[in-house]
Amino acid sequence: MKIGFLGPTGTFTEEAASTIRGELVPYATIPDVFRAVHKKEVDVGVVPIENSIEGSVGVTLDLLAHQYLLKIKGEIIIPISLNLLINSGTDLNDLKMVYSHYQPLSQCRMFLEKMGVRTQATRSTAEASEIIKDKKNVAAIGTRRAATLYGLKIAAEDIQDHESNMTRFVVIDHEDHVPTGRDKTSLVLCLSNDRPGGLYEILGEFAREKINLTKIESRPSKEKLGSYIFFVDLEGHHSDLKVVNVINRIRSKVGYIKILGSYPQEGDD
Repeated sequence: MKIGFLGPTGTFTEEAASTIRGELVPYATIPDVFRAVHKKEVDVGVVPIENSIEGSVGVTLDLLAHQYLLKIKGEIIIPISLNLLINSGTDLNDLKMVYSHYQPLSQCRMFLEKMGVRTQATRSTAEASEIIKDKKNVAAIGTRRAATLYGLKIAAEDIQDHESNMTRFVVIDHEDHVPTGRDKTSLVLCLSNDRPGGLYEILGEFAREKINLTKIESRPSKEKLGSYIFFVDLEGHHSDLKVVNVINRIRSKVGYIKILGSYPQEGDD
């Protein structure tokens, strides 16, 4: 099986993807991973969707909601340990710039402010490590594996501002997962019109069936200012009778609803 992931080699996404048995194929961007799965260049894709500190990864949500008919088939949750990487011989006092993906830069904000350095966002932590190789006065924030791959030295470990730093990744495929008895379903919906109590009515349908919602998040609909869509994660599989009943009841109350997939639930939500 071929597994596409947000690369290059040495990213946290590679770490998550490596929990699935198969050949790992790196792609430069999250849209590239979606495109590869859509075109069946790979069997599945692994992309980040949510971090416990910085929240959701907007591009992943937008691609699932608007651009592709792909499904979430699984989720992978891993702890994130961020490290400051430098070249041998580099003096920390001489650092002027730190490179990394925008999320790790945000997750290490207090550490970087104390250092008094400028930052530059890159497409991935691994790309940041590659950029600084053999250069002085610069550093990267990345993984231990990236340090090994690019011959870098770990100058500081666990530099994230919060100890409990977890990232959730999703496995995308053309079909979602069969029921397992401990499932989660992700869906996206929008109201047919903006009215008082509209969202409350919809959420009430889940409450009446005693379906636990583990997440609800709004994002701009991209149609007009002030128009939003809602991403919902709930306990249960979309084929479960009570989930089917709720979805059927709310269809008449929403302008749009799309099931993004049902998959085995990982960790404690």
